[in-house]
Amino acid sequence: MRDLRPAIACAKENADIIELRLDYLEDEPPEAALQELLAIVLREQETLPFIFTLRPVEQGGRRAIDLSERLSFWHSFGSLLGQHPVSSKNGELFDLSQDARRCFADIELDLLAGSGEQFNLNWNRVICSYHDFAGVPTSLDQIYERMARTPARILKIAVRASSITDCLAINHLLERARREEREIIAIAMGEAGLLTRLLAPSRGAFLTYGAINTQHRSAPGQTSADSLRNLYRVKAIDEKTEIMGLVGSPVAHSLSPHMHNRAFAVCGINAVYIPFEVSDIDEFMRRMVHPRTRELNWNLRGLSVTAPHKSAGFKHLDRIEPAAREIGAINTVVIKDDAVYGYNTDAEAALAPLRNRIALSNARVAVIGAGGASRAVLWSLRRAGAQATVFARRIERARQVADKFDVQYVPLEGAHFGGFDVVINTTPLGTRGPLENDSPATANQLRGARIVYDLVYNPLETRLMREAQAAGCVSVGGLTMLARQAAAQFKLWTNREAPFEAMHEAAERQLLDK
Repeated sequence: MRDLRPAIACAKENADIIELRLDYLEDEPPEAALQELLAIVLREQETLPFIFTLRPVEQGGRRAIDLSERLSFWHSFGSLLGQHPVSSKNGELFDLSQDARRCFADIELDLLAGSGEQFNLNWNRVICSYHDFAGVPTSLDQIYERMARTPARILKIAVRASSITDCLAINHLLERARREEREIIAIAMGEAGLLTRLLAPSRGAFLTYGAINTQHRSAPGQTSADSLRNLYRVKAIDEKTEIMGLVGSPVAHSLSPHMHNRAFAVCGINAVYIPFEVSDIDEFMRRMVHPRTRELNWNLRGLSVTAPHKSAGFKHLDRIEPAAREIGAINTVVIKDDAVYGYNTDAEAALAPLRNRIALSNARVAVIGAGGASRAVLWSLRRAGAQATVFARRIERARQVADKFDVQYVPLEGAHFGGFDVVINTTPLGTRGPLENDSPATANQLRGARIVYDLVYNPLETRLMREAQAAGCVSVGGLTMLARQAAAQFKLWTNREAPFEAMHEAAERQLLDK
């Protein structure tokens, strides 16, 4: 209770409606606190309505609440709303006959399908809810029909998406509810379900949920209310909004949404960029992307593609630009005129941070790694006339990449980079998280090299960059490359020049805020 007022003040910065999760109360039982809660809420209701929720643990609640406690609470809630006036603990009087009409009650289907009509409630302000934290039940339509038979005006269905294609079931519910003129809240929980939280309101959903901040999420995959309003501009999304997104796994902490959504805002483009957590690229491309086979009616115009899908999606493309085919990896998809096109913008962007530091023609360049990023770098180095050598732990993979680009390869273990003009790290070593304290090379190995360039951009200064500085080398981070490849994607999708400085600044600010 002592945390309630500051939490409401924080929520009001971004919310149009505030949900109170009474199952989180620790200092007193919800029913005992109800009168004081109503008094607090009514002080705030001049600007915002509230939803009262008492969720049992088996349906995603914070603590165990038995059936009798839940029934008693909602009877008390209805009884209090029927009284006027109501007093708070300090003796203030509140007339609920008018103000309480803005209070919503979120009550689970098991209660409403049983004794729900006994509650003395305004059914126009009742949300009938159903949650499945295990997956998407095959009986979703039947569950919807059971809910529709209750007296509640608004239906809420939240299920757990194990795959992004589980979002199709939520879209089906939204379409059905719209046809039947039913008010609905429909959400796929989990990282793979984020697109439903962002797009459902534009498809008729009554509301979407955001947390006060990412540390206080009340459901899997929930983003913050600030991100909903200011990063994704959810209130501006409509059915004409062009949709772009990042395809990969994992994608939750990518900087790409910050760059692209900032660019759309700066340029006044009705578009949104969404992270798509995709495990099965074939199913995603067939059922949700390709215009000739997809099962979702959405204005999807383009995709960024990251690990592990940069090569796996080739067979779903109608055309691949020659550079991307040579490299063997795509990072950009354009959807146009019922066809899907693949490009690689990594290659041109990769060398951009070096061009004002060194002449690459005939420069000796060590490339650490033999994955998709390495291929893009080697392709660009060949075009620039540099002399490249591949260093990798997996020597067979290094040999395959080296043969493709006609360069030498050397085992990374025990390697020394003295005499190289540039050393480029294309591996994920040093990336924020479990790999943050790792480096593909030490200061002793780097001593004698001129420039060390780390494609890792998060954190801004990596372990490798610190090792390079200790060795007396110039160190260069990967943020500029990230922003350059994103700017090239923006141009492919929109046919407009990208606001590069705004995109770079948005990414940098996000990194500094972490």
